[in-house]
Amino acid sequence: MGKWQNGKGRLTVEGRDESVELEIAASYNTRRRGLLGRTGLDGALLITPCSSVHTFRMGFTIDVAYLDKELRVVDVHTLKPGRMPLPRLRARHVLEAEAGAMERWGVRPGVRLGVQPGVDG
Repeated sequence: MGKWQNGKGRLTVEGRDESVELEIAASYNTRRRGLLGRTGLDGALLITPCSSVHTFRMGFTIDVAYLDKELRVVDVHTLKPGRMPLPRLRARHVLEAEAGAMERWGVRPGVRLGVQPGVDG
């Protein structure tokens, strides 16, 4: 994939037919803002480029998947508000969703994801 841009899209999970609504945060300001100030999230947020996140000032628990440059899942964690996990060295992108979503979608280490930018809901 070439240069990432802010916007909407669809997320596909290897081995799963149904896609997920996706927001893409690629600019400095949208990456920095992330999910701050929100009370929930429909679908997922892809932050790129990114290898670490924090949940300070977050209003809800999230699932975080760290993705390599091929969009393969390196690691998945559930983070409560106020946490700052260590960066993942191989991660190039981070996918965030409400707690429990990654398990429902089958997002786990080794699974490859697909992103279709510019596709609305």
